[in-house]
Amino acid sequence: MFRIGFSEDIHPFKEGRKLVLGGVKIDNEVGLDGHSDADVVLHAVSEAILGAMTYGDLGTLFPDTDDKYKDADSMMLLAEVAQIMQREGFKINNIDIQIATAHPRLSSYVKQMRENIASALNTKVINVSVKAMSHNGVGPIGEGKACKAQAIVLLKHK
Repeated sequence: MFRIGFSEDIHPFKEGRKLVLGGVKIDNEVGLDGHSDADVVLHAVSEAILGAMTYGDLGTLFPDTDDKYKDADSMMLLAEVAQIMQREGFKINNIDIQIATAHPRLSSYVKQMRENIASALNTKVINVSVKAMSHNGVGPIGEGKACKAQAIVLLKHK
Protein backbone atom coordinates (compact mmCIF):
# COMPACT_ATOMS: atom_id res chain seq x y z
CA MET A 1 0.00 0.00 0.00
CA PHE A 2 1.25 3.48 -0.90
CA ARG A 3 0.11 6.80 0.56
CA ILE A 4 0.82 10.31 -0.80
CA GLY A 5 1.07 13.43 1.35
CA PHE A 6 1.60 17.07 0.40
CA SER A 7 2.23 20.19 2.44
CA GLU A 8 3.67 23.66 2.24
CA ASP A 9 4.85 26.11 4.86
CA ILE A 10 5.68 29.78 4.62
CA HIS A 11 7.18 32.17 7.16
CA PRO A 12 8.20 35.83 6.92
CA PHE A 13 11.78 36.89 7.44
CA LYS A 14 12.55 38.70 10.70
CA GLU A 15 15.65 40.40 12.05
CA GLY A 16 17.20 38.89 15.16
CA ARG A 17 16.34 35.31 14.18
CA LYS A 18 18.64 32.56 12.90
CA LEU A 19 17.89 31.00 9.53
CA VAL A 20 17.47 27.23 9.66
CA LEU A 21 16.37 25.29 6.57
CA GLY A 22 16.37 21.51 6.29
CA GLY A 23 18.07 21.34 9.69
CA VAL A 24 21.01 23.42 8.40
CA LYS A 25 21.97 26.67 10.11
CA ILE A 26 22.51 29.12 7.28
CA ASP A 27 24.55 32.28 7.51
CA ASN A 28 22.08 35.05 6.66
CA GLU A 29 21.31 38.54 7.92
CA VAL A 30 17.73 37.54 8.86
CA GLY A 31 15.94 34.39 9.91
CA LEU A 32 12.37 33.18 9.76
CA ASP A 33 9.74 34.28 12.24
CA GLY A 34 7.84 31.53 14.02
CA HIS A 35 7.06 29.81 17.32
CA SER A 36 9.70 27.11 16.78
CA ASP A 37 12.90 27.57 14.77
CA ALA A 38 10.55 28.19 11.78
CA ASP A 39 12.29 25.65 9.54
CA VAL A 40 9.78 25.71 6.67
CA VAL A 41 11.49 22.75 4.97
CA LEU A 42 11.15 20.36 7.90
CA HIS A 43 7.66 21.65 8.69
CA ALA A 44 6.50 20.90 5.14
CA VAL A 45 8.13 17.44 5.20
CA SER A 46 6.69 16.59 8.62
CA GLU A 47 3.20 17.72 7.68
CA ALA A 48 3.29 15.88 4.33
CA ILE A 49 4.12 12.66 6.20
CA LEU A 50 1.38 13.29 8.75
CA GLY A 51 -1.08 14.00 5.94
CA ALA A 52 -0.21 10.78 4.13
CA MET A 53 -1.03 8.89 7.32
CA THR A 54 -4.19 11.02 7.89
CA TYR A 55 -2.78 12.39 11.15
CA GLY A 56 -3.79 15.97 10.40
CA ASP A 57 -1.48 18.95 10.58
CA LEU A 58 1.71 19.77 12.45
CA GLY A 59 -0.05 22.24 14.75
CA THR A 60 -2.24 19.46 16.13
CA LEU A 61 0.76 17.49 17.41
CA PHE A 62 2.97 20.46 18.26
CA PRO A 63 0.67 23.42 19.04
CA ASP A 64 2.15 26.91 19.04
CA THR A 65 0.12 27.57 22.19
CA ASP A 66 2.41 25.16 24.08
CA ASP A 67 5.55 26.85 25.42
CA LYS A 68 7.27 23.46 25.24
CA TYR A 69 7.66 24.07 21.50
CA LYS A 70 8.88 27.68 21.76
CA ASP A 71 12.08 27.88 19.65
CA ALA A 72 11.94 24.07 19.23
CA ASP A 73 14.44 22.39 16.93
CA SER A 74 12.40 21.14 13.97
CA MET A 75 14.79 18.19 13.55
CA MET A 76 13.41 16.95 16.90
CA LEU A 77 9.83 17.45 15.65
CA LEU A 78 10.65 15.52 12.47
CA ALA A 79 12.16 12.73 14.59
CA GLU A 80 8.86 12.45 16.50
CA VAL A 81 6.94 12.29 13.21
CA ALA A 82 9.38 9.58 12.05
CA GLN A 83 8.58 7.56 15.21
CA ILE A 84 4.86 7.80 14.45
CA MET A 85 5.53 6.75 10.84
CA GLN A 86 7.55 3.75 12.05
CA ARG A 87 4.90 2.78 14.61
CA GLU A 88 2.19 2.90 11.92
CA GLY A 89 4.26 0.59 9.70
CA PHE A 90 5.25 3.09 7.00
CA LYS A 91 8.59 3.94 5.44
CA ILE A 92 9.68 6.61 2.98
CA ASN A 93 9.55 5.65 -0.67
CA ASN A 94 10.60 9.14 -1.75
CA ILE A 95 10.21 12.84 -0.90
CA ASP A 96 10.40 15.81 -3.25
CA ILE A 97 10.97 19.23 -1.66
CA GLN A 98 11.01 22.67 -3.23
CA ILE A 99 12.26 25.73 -1.35
CA ALA A 100 11.37 29.20 -2.59
CA THR A 101 13.42 32.14 -1.32
CA ALA A 102 15.06 35.18 -2.90
CA HIS A 103 17.98 34.97 -0.48
CA PRO A 104 20.29 33.37 0.37
CA ARG A 105 21.33 31.11 -2.48
CA LEU A 106 20.90 27.55 -1.22
CA SER A 107 22.87 25.38 -3.65
CA SER A 108 25.77 24.85 -1.24
CA TYR A 109 23.37 23.70 1.53
CA VAL A 110 21.21 21.22 -0.42
CA LYS A 111 23.47 18.19 0.14
CA GLN A 112 23.44 18.66 3.93
CA MET A 113 19.67 19.20 3.94
CA ARG A 114 19.14 15.94 2.04
CA GLU A 115 21.44 14.08 4.44
CA ASN A 116 19.70 15.56 7.53
CA ILE A 117 16.23 14.65 6.30
CA ALA A 118 17.25 11.15 5.17
CA SER A 119 18.93 10.46 8.51
CA ALA A 120 15.93 11.67 10.55
CA LEU A 121 13.58 9.51 8.49
CA ASN A 122 15.82 6.44 8.36
CA THR A 123 15.95 6.38 4.57
CA LYS A 124 18.63 6.69 1.91
CA VAL A 125 19.70 10.13 0.66
CA ILE A 126 18.70 9.09 -2.87
CA ASN A 127 15.08 9.06 -1.63
CA VAL A 128 15.18 12.77 -0.72
CA SER A 129 15.13 15.47 -3.39
CA VAL A 130 15.67 19.14 -2.50
CA LYS A 131 15.38 21.94 -5.06
CA ALA A 132 15.55 25.71 -4.63
CA MET A 133 14.01 28.55 -6.60
CA SER A 134 13.96 32.35 -6.25
CA HIS A 135 10.51 33.44 -7.58
CA ASN A 136 12.35 35.94 -9.82
CA GLY A 137 11.36 39.03 -7.87
CA VAL A 138 7.65 38.18 -7.88
CA GLY A 139 5.50 38.47 -4.75
CA PRO A 140 6.64 38.44 -1.13
CA ILE A 141 8.99 35.52 -1.69
CA GLY A 142 10.67 37.04 -4.74
CA GLU A 143 10.91 40.37 -2.91
CA GLY A 144 12.82 38.69 -0.07
CA LYS A 145 10.08 39.08 2.54
CA ALA A 146 9.31 35.38 3.08
CA CYS A 147 10.50 31.82 2.49
CA LYS A 148 8.28 28.91 1.46
CA ALA A 149 8.80 25.18 1.19
CA GLN A 150 6.60 22.54 -0.40
CA ALA A 151 6.97 18.81 0.09
CA ILE A 152 5.33 15.78 -1.42
CA VAL A 153 5.99 12.35 0.04
CA LEU A 154 5.22 8.83 -1.05
CA LEU A 155 5.01 6.42 1.86
CA LYS A 156 5.07 2.67 1.51
CA HIS A 157 3.49 0.38 4.09
CA LYS A 158 6.03 -2.19 5.23
